[in-house]
Amino acid sequence: MPDAVAEVRKAVDRLYGHRVMRRRAAEVTSESALRGARASAALAGADWPLEEVRRRSDFSADAEARTVGAALRIAAEAGQLLSVWRHSPLQVLARLHLLAVGDADPAAGRPRRAGEASEELFPLELKPVEGVEADAVAGPPPVLPPAPDAEEVGARLDQLSRLLVARAEGQGVGTPALVVASVVHGELLALRPFGSHNGLIARAAQRIVLIAEGLDPKSICPAEVGLAELGTEAYRRALAGYLAGTPEGMAAWIAHCGRALRLGVRESTAVCEAMQRGMV
Repeated sequence: MPDAVAEVRKAVDRLYGHRVMRRRAAEVTSESALRGARASAALAGADWPLEEVRRRSDFSADAEARTVGAALRIAAEAGQLLSVWRHSPLQVLARLHLLAVGDADPAAGRPRRAGEASEELFPLELKPVEGVEADAVAGPPPVLPPAPDAEEVGARLDQLSRLLVARAEGQGVGTPALVVASVVHGELLALRPFGSHNGLIARAAQRIVLIAEGLDPKSICPAEVGLAELGTEAYRRALAGYLAGTPEGMAAWIAHCGRALRLGVRESTAVCEAMQRGMV
């Protein structure tokens, strides 16, 4: 795990040192948000080409379009919720869910109640992108346990919120940002607190933590892109390790999140290079 943390830190620092970041950081941030949203939607089952996402203006035609629209709305606002996140993470999670489903949904912005189910996390199986070495795996993908009941979800969300607020107040500062972001990401996937869009919300929460922790303050490292490149089978297996609760499983999950973040850094580095050559 220390190696994963160190490698991520070096990769992020190199990207922030790119000369394009001196003049066009806001453009890199916007492009990162777009690419991250596209990738997060792909992981949720709406795998659209980037140019299609860029071109479209109507995201209400069908289920895939609504998923892409939800990812875009979340990405557009996530970076603006930092001040609220520091003292009320649960309020931010509620806002993210409201952005995803719209205020016409009676369940918008509230966790599941007793007896309410949540959507599957991985409705679409993505293959790793050529040239990216996915984790060596064998056998069928692991079966993830069902989401906890509403009572347990409430208790664990409250505990997670208390830990994050305490950290914002200066407690537990020795824990690396990658570890904190990975735990928030994994815990929200484990709890599936809302009836829908839990994957989009968990990935957005990870991005907010990376901003809040100062590892990626300008939000230019789209880890969602890396998760999509590594594929949902590797994502599922890493999450199964987190859910197992063992030191080995936790280390594997954090390493997977770190690997995805480094791939996100590579994506934004390519964007910076294209801007430098005048191609963007």
